[in-house]
Amino acid sequence: MRKEVALIAKLGPLPSESTASVELLKQLDAAYRAIERPITDEEAIALVEVFGEDGCFGLASSLVHLIETAPSWPLLSCLTNVANPWIVELRERAIRAGYTL
Repeated sequence: MRKEVALIAKLGPLPSESTASVELLKQLDAAYRAIERPITDEEAIALVEVFGEDGCFGLASSLVHLIETAPSWPLLSCLTNVANPWIVELRERAIRAGYTL
């Protein structure tokens, strides 16, 4: 796993917009921007685990698109937590793309 993905996983879950510190947001943003696409399945699995309560100033949405670059996406084992709206979004996007979940 690349160090940038590991850092995001280590810093996760993503902070809420109401509690995020500027320093943490800078760290997350720098790590995200350093990740070359596509990511591996292992990296997608790690990133799915970091979704928080809200969009974290757009970072959650960016991670959705990044996760979808994994070669075996959608990975069904990552899409079971339907209590998380970002997992629901990933599920719905996979279904709209023609996958049966």
